[in-house]
Amino acid sequence: MITLLRHGEVKGGKRFRGSTNDPLTAKGFDQMRLATKAPFTCDLVISSPLQRCAAFASELADDKSLPLLIEPRLTELHFGDWEGRTSKQIYDETPKDLTRFWSDPQKYPPPAGERLQDFQTRVLAAFGELIERHKNQHLLLVTHGGVVRILLCHLQNIALAKILELEVGYGARITFAPKDKDHFVLVEQI
Repeated sequence: MITLLRHGEVKGGKRFRGSTNDPLTAKGFDQMRLATKAPFTCDLVISSPLQRCAAFASELADDKSLPLLIEPRLTELHFGDWEGRTSKQIYDETPKDLTRFWSDPQKYPPPAGERLQDFQTRVLAAFGELIERHKNQHLLLVTHGGVVRILLCHLQNIALAKILELEVGYGARITFAPKDKDHFVLVEQI
């Protein structure tokens, strides 16, 4: 099985965080603890290296005596010139750029940012290798909203163009079970 867990609320409020390494708030930790409380179990915790994921992943792995693997390819989309900025700040300066991104993120990436197709390639390469290497284990991937959306598109056969339509809240937990060698089925979403 594969469980995806998005990090909780982050200090500094909502913004294009990307590779910015901001910590969780106390509420953010609580959101993630709630999402992983018993009866939830897994065999291996795999985390983005950014502290909004890794700090909780480390805590969970220690508390449950589980192995922890840090996977750099599970970091969020790099937002380039928008890193660390709010939507309002960007819209006030370059409304056309933000509007185009929201309408077609594949065609209009953030200025100096990672292209959505490159992000998808990176995340899916990591995912494929993790699935292959850890067959028959229940993996918990502690990661970011963008990474979860990429994986939801992949696992549910949703077009990448619809990625921004997928809602993935702070502390969201989504579990998939293998259906056959190459397919998974959604079993739980909280």
